[in-house]
Amino acid sequence: MKKYKFKTKPFKHQKNALRDSWDKEYYALFMEMGTGKSKVAIDTMGILYTEGKINAALVISPKGVYDNWVQGEIPTHLSDKINTNIVRWRPSLAQSFQKAMRTLVYNKFKGLKIFVMNTEALSTPRGASAAQTFLQENKNNMVIVDESTTIKNRSANRTQNIMSLKQLSRYRRILTGSPVTRSPLDLFSQCMFLSSYALNFKTFYAFQARYGILQKRVMGPRSFNEVVGYRRLDELNIKLQRFSNRVLKEECLDLPDKMYTTRLVPLSADQKKAYDEMKQLALTRLDNGELSTTQSVLTQIMRLQQICCGHIQDDEGNTVSFTNGRVNELLDVCEEVQGKAIIWATFTYDIQQIAKALRDRFGPDSVATYYGETPQEERQDIVKRFQDPENNLRFFVGQPRTGGYGITLTAANTVIYYSNSYDLEIRLQSEDRAHRIGQKNKVTYVDIISPGTTDEKIREALKSKVNLAQQVLGEDAKSWFS
Repeated sequence: MKKYKFKTKPFKHQKNALRDSWDKEYYALFMEMGTGKSKVAIDTMGILYTEGKINAALVISPKGVYDNWVQGEIPTHLSDKINTNIVRWRPSLAQSFQKAMRTLVYNKFKGLKIFVMNTEALSTPRGASAAQTFLQENKNNMVIVDESTTIKNRSANRTQNIMSLKQLSRYRRILTGSPVTRSPLDLFSQCMFLSSYALNFKTFYAFQARYGILQKRVMGPRSFNEVVGYRRLDELNIKLQRFSNRVLKEECLDLPDKMYTTRLVPLSADQKKAYDEMKQLALTRLDNGELSTTQSVLTQIMRLQQICCGHIQDDEGNTVSFTNGRVNELLDVCEEVQGKAIIWATFTYDIQQIAKALRDRFGPDSVATYYGETPQEERQDIVKRFQDPENNLRFFVGQPRTGGYGITLTAANTVIYYSNSYDLEIRLQSEDRAHRIGQKNKVTYVDIISPGTTDEKIREALKSKVNLAQQVLGEDAKSWFS
C-alpha cells in the first residue's frame, strides 16, 4: 500500500477504509452517499495493481452511473503512474467496440485493463458472456459492484449472472450507501456475491428463518408467509463488521445542513374529478379482488400521482392532460432560487413539460434534461456544464431513476421534487446528488404537493422511511385510496 501514489488526497475515513480492506479477498464498502466510496474502490484497484496482485478490473454500475466511472471517477482518482486500457460496455455490435473488446480481453497489456459495464447489461446473455470471458482470460482480477442493492433480488437474471462471476474473480467489492433499503433480508444476495461464507448461510430461507419473523397471511383463496418483523439484528451487525466498513456523513464530514419545505398546489376542478373517479375505481377493483398483487396496487397509486402532476396515460399509451397549477408553482419556486437548481420528476411527460416552461421563462440555454431518453454520450457533458459556475445551464431537470445515482451536482443548493418516487432508496440517492463532498452551502429541498392526495401520503411515507411497497397489500391498501 505504501508504494501507491494517490492522485487525490484521501480523507481520514477513506484512509481507514483502505487500511482495513485493500488486501481482503472480499469486502463491503457501506459508505453513505457523498463520502467517497467510489474513490476508495478505485484506490483499492490501484493499490492491488501496484502490489502486483491484479492486472484487470470489472466495474458493474447502474446505467445512469457507469459512464461517470469512465469519464469522471477513474480519471479523477486513479494514479497517473498506472497505464490503463479502459473499455465501456456498448450494447451494439459496432466494429469499433468489438475491436476494443478483443484487445481488452485477449491482448497482453503492460498496465491495468478496466472493463466498465452497466448493471442492466448483465440481464442479457450477451452482457453476461462478455463479463465472464473478460474474467476468464484475465484471472488476476477484481470485480466491483457499485450500488449493490441492484442485486438484492436473488431471482432476477442480472443477480444470478453477477453471482456467477464470483467463481471467476480474485477480489470482490460491493459499494452502497444504503445496503438495507426495504428490509435486513436485502443483505443476503449482496453478501453472497462477496462470499458464500460471509454470513455463513447456505440458503436464503435459512437466513430468513434466522433473522425474520414470519406470519401466515390469507388473501382470498391464497395464503402466504409474510415477514412482519426482524430479530437478532445485533448478531447480524456483528457478522457484517467482519468484512465491511460503515461510514456516515455526520461522522466524518462537516457538510452543511439539509433543510426541507413544501409548496402546496390544490387540484384543479378537472383534476379533482379525474382523481375522485380513479380513486373510486381503485377501491371497487380492490373490493372485487382485482388488485391482489403489490404491483397492481402500485400501478393505481401511480395513476393517481400522474393526475396530481397534471396528466394521465391510458392503457393504450395515450396521454390526457388536465388544467393544473403545478408547473406555474415550479416556475415561482425557480424565480426565488439564487443560482442553480435540480428538479426531479418521476414521469417523462412532466420532464418534457417542465423543460419547455423553464426555457420559455429563463432562456433556451438555461435547462438540460437527464432521463432515460438522454443519449449516454451527452450525459457527462450535461453534468460538466451544470457544475461549471460560468456556464448558463441553471436547471438540471432529471428522472431520479436515471440521474439519482453516482453523479455529482453540488453546483446546486436547491433541489425541487416536482413528484416523488415511492422508493425510499431513490429518494435518498437523489437528495445526495447535491449534498455530498464539494457542497459548501446548506441545501434546501422543496416538495411540490397537492394536499389531500396520494402526494401527501407518499411524502409522509418517505419522511418516515417507510417502504411503500410493503404497505399496500390487504386492508392496508384501502388507506391509500381513502
